[in-house]
Amino acid sequence: MRPEDVFELTGASDPRLRPGREEVAYVVWTIDAEANEYRQRIWLGSLDGSTPPRPFTAGPKDAQPRWSPDGTRLAFVSAREPGPRQLYVLPADGGEPQRLTELKEDVGEPVWSPDGTRLAFTARVRDAAYEEEDDKRRPPRRFTRLQFKLDNVGWTGDRRRHVFVVPADASAAPVQLTDGDFEHRNPAWSPDGARIAFVSARDEDWDIGVGSDVYTVPADGGEPERLTDGDGRYGSPAFSPDGALLAVKWQPGGFDFPWNTQIAVVDAEGGGGRRVLTASLERTCDPHPEMREPAWDGGEIVFAVEDRGHVHLYAVTAEGGEPRLVSGGAIVVGGYDARDGRTVHTATTLTGLAELFAGERRLTELGADFAAGRELVAPEHFLAVSPDGAEVDAWLVRPAGFEENARYPLLLTIHGGPFTQYGEGFFDEVQVYAGAGYGVVYANPRGSSGRDDAWGRAIRGPGEELGPGWGSVDYDDLMAVADEALRRFDFLDGDRTGVLGGSYGGYMTSWIVGRTNRFKAACSERAVNHLVSFYGSSDVGWVFKGFHGVFVHEDVETYLRMSPWTYAARIETPLLILHSEDDLRCNIEQAEQLFTTLRLLRKDAELVRFPAESHELTRSGNPVHRVQRFELLLEFFDRHLKSTDAA
Repeated sequence: MRPEDVFELTGASDPRLRPGREEVAYVVWTIDAEANEYRQRIWLGSLDGSTPPRPFTAGPKDAQPRWSPDGTRLAFVSAREPGPRQLYVLPADGGEPQRLTELKEDVGEPVWSPDGTRLAFTARVRDAAYEEEDDKRRPPRRFTRLQFKLDNVGWTGDRRRHVFVVPADASAAPVQLTDGDFEHRNPAWSPDGARIAFVSARDEDWDIGVGSDVYTVPADGGEPERLTDGDGRYGSPAFSPDGALLAVKWQPGGFDFPWNTQIAVVDAEGGGGRRVLTASLERTCDPHPEMREPAWDGGEIVFAVEDRGHVHLYAVTAEGGEPRLVSGGAIVVGGYDARDGRTVHTATTLTGLAELFAGERRLTELGADFAAGRELVAPEHFLAVSPDGAEVDAWLVRPAGFEENARYPLLLTIHGGPFTQYGEGFFDEVQVYAGAGYGVVYANPRGSSGRDDAWGRAIRGPGEELGPGWGSVDYDDLMAVADEALRRFDFLDGDRTGVLGGSYGGYMTSWIVGRTNRFKAACSERAVNHLVSFYGSSDVGWVFKGFHGVFVHEDVETYLRMSPWTYAARIETPLLILHSEDDLRCNIEQAEQLFTTLRLLRKDAELVRFPAESHELTRSGNPVHRVQRFELLLEFFDRHLKSTDAA
């Protein structure tokens, strides 16, 4: 795979089973290279594969397909004209879609009422000051809440997200059900159509906490009522068919994380407590990125689980008992639905793009042309043993065009999070590096998700009651992975090794080169380099008390000791620093802090800034910038690991 192959990527996502029919609606996404845009279109497929899939909407930006309860209409969101995404309804037997909204912000999370007469959804509501389009005249923003911005979204303190209801026949304008200086998400209708559940935090100091609760509001309007008791972080409520229970995602609250997210049920009337159903799995039941709410299928709840590099589907009864595997194997599930004993899901494999499956039957061949036109290399799983005996899951990707007697440079790539996982699904980055002639190694060191709580919480702290903190056993694990790869695969050249990573992976890259010169080149991308300034410049920096045990203002020295910037004088490795200028998660000042210091120390460092990009550059950034990023990375590593001078 070459950098420009980004433009050829495609895949299926967000499948939804049609009630009463053997059909499924799903989204097919592509990339328009000339327009430098992502395209989305809704398709229909038959569950038995008897008829080929066919496009159902015209596009070019249609998403979130949701069937009416009787299966005769499909709701979806679309940006069919310049401006925000609006809500549409399309008859299943054909015709023109009817637009239901004309709002100033994107519509999302559409949900049908049980009788099919209304839809609930969420959208942001702008402050009146947005009517002034000239920023030179616009009144200043005034915030009293700490949660006032969000990466890839922008300012949120003056445009909160609320729950709306609109008639499905467009006979009236949407009605806003929630208000106030709060954030609301994940609407869900009660089976009798009387109430809508949603997730929010609405206490006096909600903005300086990390908890959330389930609320309900009358579907015709009224005061929200809290159902849960503030004992954790609740998300994605879904009513049981009889309306007695709500399935939810739950993890303990407070400044104490990470914990594996569990599937639980709560009483739909409130006051009945919480019953966790998935503790025996010892895995997170909320894979990143988030997919959807738990899906009720009769008395069972279907959900996704991260498991040591895989993402599988499981089901559990509302009464409890051992969860059962629904769809497993060497896959990474990306979306799913369940109804009437049937399940569908989208998934990638090590060398396959996201396809649609009904059970084990594959319904699409979206990635066939992509795979046929280039060499995609299947990563090989291996285990590395850290100095204290911990076994770390790792993968090696051989260079494309591999020759037995050749020697190849090695790149170690590190994921973000840290509580996320690399997996056995398609990963464009490692395929591009392999296509350029590199052996690529990646791993899930301690601090990653996909295993038990102890594994994910192993790098909390520092502190005796917490753990050793970032840059401790995770560093040991990554060095053990590099050592094991070089020992096990003798075609890898230990004198030509590079390291790279983004976000927390960027943190670890900056940390590593401040501790060892074993790598000949490094790229630290969208990194956390200075934890003291990260605390105030990031949209969520202060939240990391949950990892480190204290706020920065309570213990500056601890945060400085954990900051890669503190050890800049030790860095001798040539370092490429990549960052997006609109990154609100790891503000670009994180790159500037490190680059400024390295340049003043006359170190070999280069700063690359991508305009008009957020923290999501590598995943959903502008396609042209994704290609340019790959080209920059390969030019940099080729110069240091392949050139005659480097040799």
